Amino acid sequence: MAEPSSFYTRLANRKGFNTSVRHITSTLDVLDSISKTKNIADLINSMIIDKEFEAEQTLSTINMLLVEKGGYTAISSNIPEVTTDAELLVKEVARWKAVDIVIGYHHPDLGFIVINPKNPESAPVIAGFRKNELVVVYAGTDSTTATTEQNTKVAVSSLMQLLSGKKAAVPASVLSGSYAFKVEKKPAAVKKTVAKARTSKKATMASATSKTSVAEPTVAVVAVPSPISASRMSSLVSIVVSNELFHNGNVEAWKRIIRSYNAKYPNLKVHIYYDGERIVDINTLFKWGKVKHGSCIQFCVSGENIQDLAKLSRYFRQGASPQFEAFLHGSPDTVMNLF
Repeated sequence: MAEPSSFYTRLANRKGFNTSVRHITSTLDVLDSISKTKNIADLINSMIIDKEFEAEQTLSTINMLLVEKGGYTAISSNIPEVTTDAELLVKEVARWKAVDIVIGYHHPDLGFIVINPKNPESAPVIAGFRKNELVVVYAGTDSTTATTEQNTKVAVSSLMQLLSGKKAAVPASVLSGSYAFKVEKKPAAVKKTVAKARTSKKATMASATSKTSVAEPTVAVVAVPSPISASRMSSLVSIVVSNELFHNGNVEAWKRIIRSYNAKYPNLKVHIYYDGERIVDINTLFKWGKVKHGSCIQFCVSGENIQDLAKLSRYFRQGASPQFEAFLHGSPDTVMNLF
């Protein structure tokens, strides 16, 4: 008797079957929506924000639609350095209208994420890349001529150089085409809603002068989503060490600050970086003479609905200063009420 293929095993139960159906449906939705002015990275990130797409689907969807179906050229590299001017990089790549291009970044905390390097809002995301992490660049077109194939090869290699902080030049053939980033126009219905709200607001102000109480209308606002949802990970925040050394007392203060933050926001996670590397165990920062006065330690927060970032930053600055002892009251397992 023939053994059933393990490929179909997950389809044998309702959960696996429904998950597969949802994945196929959302992949087809992306396929139907992409165009020369609608980059797949922007579409996927927008769908993730709207809860219409699971982030874990991103890698398989990109591989299916770009590599398998689209025949895109792709190269990967653990970038040795990161560009110091992400905004300039985005402005340069936006000129490459002959090719569709996407960046895949294996984020150490968020997993695989995709970025449209022609979207100006991608600049802070690219600036947050870490050296030695894996980056994949995809480029392709809807035709397979010798010229377009050469353009895609040039585009992927040139973008990888730019991401690594190197200079790169592309031929004129890469600059001419229809693959461009365009900001989505606000729907007509939203424009009417805003216009109506403005008219209502004027009426409200006029009524107020005659001492008539009128409730102010609610204005509908449509926001253009960022390439990477701000609710998923904050920007990196730099903390300068003002103590003469970042010693065991400073480390303990930071650990208690993080413990307090996690107690208030259990669904949020604090990530620490030093010298371009993720610090998994904060105790490793305590090494006599390693982190000195003036050194910079960075942190960010990931999760949904990030809160109290400014307060966390303020506490970290104090914890890295000679005033760190304020956080050391009580037993070592004390959870302070800081947030």
